[in-house]
Amino acid sequence: MPGKGVRHPMKPLATPVVSASAVPPSAALRGWPVLRLGFRPFYLGAAFLACVTVPIWIAAMLGWLPLHLSVAPLLWHAHEMLFGFATAVIIGFLLTAVKAWTGLATPRGALLGALALLWLAARVAAVVAPYAVYAALDVVLLPVVAGILLQLLLRARNRRNLPLMGVLLLLALANGAFHLAILGAISLPPVQALHAGLALIVMIECVMAGRVVPAFTMSVNPGLKLQVPRPLELTILAVTALALVSWVCAPFGVGGVTAVLAGLAAVLHAVRMARWKPWITRNRPILWILHLSYAWVPVGFVLLALAQFGVVVVSAAVHAFAVGATGGLIIGMLTRTARGHTGRPLQASRLEVLAYGLVMAAAVLRVLLPLVAPQWYAAALVAAALAWSTAFAIYLALYTPWLLRTRLDGKDG
Repeated sequence: MPGKGVRHPMKPLATPVVSASAVPPSAALRGWPVLRLGFRPFYLGAAFLACVTVPIWIAAMLGWLPLHLSVAPLLWHAHEMLFGFATAVIIGFLLTAVKAWTGLATPRGALLGALALLWLAARVAAVVAPYAVYAALDVVLLPVVAGILLQLLLRARNRRNLPLMGVLLLLALANGAFHLAILGAISLPPVQALHAGLALIVMIECVMAGRVVPAFTMSVNPGLKLQVPRPLELTILAVTALALVSWVCAPFGVGGVTAVLAGLAAVLHAVRMARWKPWITRNRPILWILHLSYAWVPVGFVLLALAQFGVVVVSAAVHAFAVGATGGLIIGMLTRTARGHTGRPLQASRLEVLAYGLVMAAAVLRVLLPLVAPQWYAAALVAAALAWSTAFAIYLALYTPWLLRTRLDGKDG
């Protein structure tokens, strides 16, 4: 999905859409390769953040490393995983995908570099600057990106993907609410804003997985038809949204409703997944990682339902969504989309398969092991952090040279 870096003022919808592919190849390949398409800088930044911050957090939590921040370390960790790591991947993916969806140029060159530097500045400010500076830098990126992409979708009359921009803006609202809560400007538990952020990220995953997982699976299995009836798809997404909204609002006394909705969501997602026939991907790691990661969505909803009755801690559900589903889908999409957009075969190497396995192992160690062997909690956290960090270190080692260079086929992107 190549993109171009020329910026234009928004034109009336009647203006013909000019494909970015019309830009001469000589102009398209100017500038640093890392700034030619959104996935490049944001995937690298997200992988580095994932690799570094989780071990730091675990070491601080266990008292091995003093961590002096302007916010509680737990809140910093949760915020950076959601609004630093996951959001960077979402932004990189959408800056790339909208180019393909519309045929219009998405930010590149200086504009893309400015967006990436804004993201990086917020991550650095979190640990070295006064909290107000961190907050001010951190709240800007999401609405700016949503505004840029919204203009492109409107110009191309691409209404199908407009709801995703709404979710991005809600994500920006949750991020803003978190910072305002920390600053004491609003009366809201900061963790509730974090739960809202996670809920929105899970919704994005459920929408996008419904598009790409069956499509990717069918593309390598000629004649295979994987179709979930549209009424069932809409029901799944509606129940998912209701369950997540109920959970975020649970402090207001709707825990029983949350349990019922979460249980129903778990069943519906399991049905959806079964209709995708995940077993046929067992010999294709670049596909099975997506199916296996998606399996953590129904697991997360089961744990969320149980948490409403105190059977398990809510942290188990949170990390099923955040490590298993989000982490797994991210490592799968980071590899697949980066391979495709750098002109490489869509076939995972042994090291990439190892990275897939390490993220899944991190999820098991962080979510399930403490439930069955709580006496091993600290060891499980350390092992999970090491597995997670190693997985993204592998990604950086393999993909950094690729993302800093021109595509293998010499094309733009």
